[in-house]
Amino acid sequence: MTDGTSPATAEQPEVRVERDGPFAIVTIDRPAALNALSPAVLAALADAFAGLADEGPAVRGALLTGAGGRAFVAGADLRALAGHTPAEGEEAADAGHRVAAIIESLPAPVIACVDGFALGGGLELALACDFIYATDASSFGQPEVKLGLIPGFGGTVRLPRAVGLALAKELIYTGRRIGIEEAVAAGLVARRFADREALFAGARETLELIAQNAAPAVGLAKRVLVDATGQPTATATLLEIAAFGDAFRTDDMREGVAAFLEKREPRFTGA
Repeated sequence: MTDGTSPATAEQPEVRVERDGPFAIVTIDRPAALNALSPAVLAALADAFAGLADEGPAVRGALLTGAGGRAFVAGADLRALAGHTPAEGEEAADAGHRVAAIIESLPAPVIACVDGFALGGGLELALACDFIYATDASSFGQPEVKLGLIPGFGGTVRLPRAVGLALAKELIYTGRRIGIEEAVAAGLVARRFADREALFAGARETLELIAQNAAPAVGLAKRVLVDATGQPTATATLLEIAAFGDAFRTDDMREGVAAFLEKREPRFTGA
């Protein structure tokens, strides 16, 4: 976490959304504050991803990153949290969970591109993405207990799903930070890269591979993976069965099967 002293300006928005063809790049731009998650940043992130959702199949994927090269996000804005009452603390946590839910509900995949610190709320934000790519300079942790707090933006929920319950408990209870080697070995980071340039090149290459597939199918798969995680097998199975049936409602499913049978490349339309 950080004290978050960098002010917002009209000329330099704290969250930038750029387009690269069918892909979006969402950048948290508070480098002087190590991209701390202030209330304004959380609101801007919610607006950014809600806007991408409104674009529908025109958005085939997104990258989420932090500016400056030192941090993805070093945590929540402690200056904003310091004087909170319990009720205000709950409201702050709800704002973080709201952003995570919007990211998870976006049909297109979102890759967290981490270069530097991903701590506290930063790690929780990355965990809300579909997977994490990171540079060798990156480190991860949930240090909230060192401040008398607990993870409030989803760490107790999503970290165990990513690394297993035992390691998640150890990381949360100790507040210790792990580097790229341990993060990859634990399954927290899907792929590692030598530097920022290679990170973004690799992430874009992955989005291009995904974009070759049927957008409705990718969206349905994401929906099941998000909704079924942590559910009993019987419940998760029903979610998959329903989504499998939904795939048969799409034109892309008809085109994909026809192309396979006719031994040609499919011409998906996103419908």
